[in-house]
Amino acid sequence: MSSPVSAPPPSRRPRVLVVSLERISRQMAGPGIRSYELAKALRPVADVTLAGVETDAEPVGDFEVVQYHLRAQHRLRPFIAAADVIVGQPPWPQTAAWMRASGARLVFDLYDPEPLEVLELLSDQRGWLRRVVGTLTLDRMVAALHDGHNFLCASEKQRDMWLGMMLGERLIGPALYDRDPSLRSVIDVVPFGLPAEPPRPTGADGPRARFGLGEDDELVLWNGGIWNWLDAPTAVRAVAALAERRPNVRLVFMGASKVAAGRRAAEATRQLAADLGVLDRVVFFNDEWVPYAERADWLLQADAAISTHVEHMETRFAFRTRLLDCFWAGLPVVCTQGDDLAALIEQEDIGVAVPHEDHEAVAAGLERVLARGRADYAGRIAAVAERFAWSRVSEPLARFVTAGPPPASAASPLRGRHPLHAMRSGGYRAGRAALNAVGLKEWPTL
Repeated sequence: MSSPVSAPPPSRRPRVLVVSLERISRQMAGPGIRSYELAKALRPVADVTLAGVETDAEPVGDFEVVQYHLRAQHRLRPFIAAADVIVGQPPWPQTAAWMRASGARLVFDLYDPEPLEVLELLSDQRGWLRRVVGTLTLDRMVAALHDGHNFLCASEKQRDMWLGMMLGERLIGPALYDRDPSLRSVIDVVPFGLPAEPPRPTGADGPRARFGLGEDDELVLWNGGIWNWLDAPTAVRAVAALAERRPNVRLVFMGASKVAAGRRAAEATRQLAADLGVLDRVVFFNDEWVPYAERADWLLQADAAISTHVEHMETRFAFRTRLLDCFWAGLPVVCTQGDDLAALIEQEDIGVAVPHEDHEAVAAGLERVLARGRADYAGRIAAVAERFAWSRVSEPLARFVTAGPPPASAASPLRGRHPLHAMRSGGYRAGRAALNAVGLKEWPTL
């Protein structure tokens, strides 16, 4: 495994702007956490500025964050212009144009397979809305592949997907192939990582105090949000069935999203728990995100973690980032089969992977994990966690950041892009500029 990159001499330290499409605060969703941790990991090799969506929430304590409005991103312009390297998820057209004009090295993070996620996210919406949002999302990905100099993804399976998309966009030609047949110098794997320091209680209330659970209760933790591409109902059914033979088992959902699709999924899951007679007795719901710095208080109090999802394309290419925190905390996991982390959990015997939408198999897996106990898994989980330290997994990003300026002879980023993509991009920029000019920065949350 590669060791972390050493810091270059001060005269060579690049100025890096890390842009998050989420807020950076004490309470963060996955994309915000990833941006925050990657920015921290780059500090030894670069002068880093971290930008996040504006929020009234309490800021993180160890990083000064530039805030911007997601729909009117003008506050980012001077930071984009000053950067040697820009790191972030594929931007919307307005910001993408500023990034292209900056001359900076553009490193786009493709860890979230958004086009597949959107298909499921809007599965209950009208057809025209799904087509519009799906088209604009895919356009962003295509534009990023044309504009970017380097790319990150979370797994080798994801890398295969993005390489196929690059090939379809005619971005892999003889000159690029001859320079690097592996294309590791262009796109490489940076999975979600883990802090180097072990988790420690902060003194904040964890789930047992929050819900009045006893020390004898066996706590199963869903340590993330509830979304419609996941399968929280199967987790509820499994624990309800398991409670009949293990009466002290408890399921706690740790996170809650304010996005409409997340709210709908959470409400449906809560209603199922009520229908089964286990709501607020066996199954409990936390109604907000746990502050990032306090997540250890929840993870360390649990006996097992659970992560279930339905079978679709997003599942195949996803990287369940919250499972990494379970490795960090030494928490065995029961999860659905089908993605890279599930395969790792089975291979390393650090939990149990079960078939899709089979609550009886989930219940049996939980029973086996709870009977063995955390201590039986501790050594193997610790060995897996060591592989995912942020300082290690971010090494390809550090390599891209310290590679120097992009070639001056780089072709126009618009070369080869389908004319309709460029037309939609121009239409978006014009429309967004007009709305910003009259002070309309918001639109309905889907």
